[in-house]
Amino acid sequence: MTEQSRAKRLKAASHDVHDGLDRAIMAAEPFADRERYIRLLRVQHLFHRDLAALYDAPELAALIPDLARRRREADVLADLTDLNAEPAPADGPPRFTTGEAVDVPTTLGWLYVAEGSNLGAAFLLKAAAALDLSETFGARHLAAAPEGRANAWRAFTAALDAPSFTHEEEERVNQGAKDAFRRVRSLVDAAFYPNDAAA
Repeated sequence: MTEQSRAKRLKAASHDVHDGLDRAIMAAEPFADRERYIRLLRVQHLFHRDLAALYDAPELAALIPDLARRRREADVLADLTDLNAEPAPADGPPRFTTGEAVDVPTTLGWLYVAEGSNLGAAFLLKAAAALDLSETFGARHLAAAPEGRANAWRAFTAALDAPSFTHEEEERVNQGAKDAFRRVRSLVDAAFYPNDAAA
C-alpha cells in the first residue's frame, strides 16, 4: 500500500479547523454585497501580509521554484483599491519577517493553506461575478494561475511532498497548517462577528 501524500495527510490533520473556517465564512455571506466582500478582502490582506516574507525565503524557493509568483498580497491590495477601500489596520506584526530564517516544515503548512485557498477560488470567483467583479477588477486575487488551478496545485503538492521529514517535523507541518487556518478564522471572526469576538 502506497503512503498517502503529505497534502492528503495535511487535509486529514486539519479537517476540523478547516471545516469550522469554511462554515464561518459561508455564514458570513461575504458575497451578499460589496460592503461584505470588502470585509473579506481585508481578511485576505491581513493573512497574505502575514505570509509575504515567505515568498522571498531562499529555503522555500529551493523547494518551490515558482514560489515568488504565487504571492497574492499585491493583488488583494489592488482589489481594495478598485473598490475605493482601505486595508484593515494591521493587528500586529506579520507572522513571518523578511530576512529571518524560516522553519521549513512550519511554513510549508502555512503555504498549504494559502495555495489550497487558490485551488478552491473558482467557486468564489463565480460568486464575485454577481457583484460585477472579475480577475481584472476587484477579484484579482481569486484569478487562476496562468497554467490553471489544477496544474498549479499539482506543482505545489509535488514540492510539498519532496522533502523527507522526521515525525517531529511532520507534526510541525500539520501544526503550521492548523495555525494558518486558525489565523484566518480569527480574522473572519473579527471582520464579520465582532460582537461575538469581544464576548
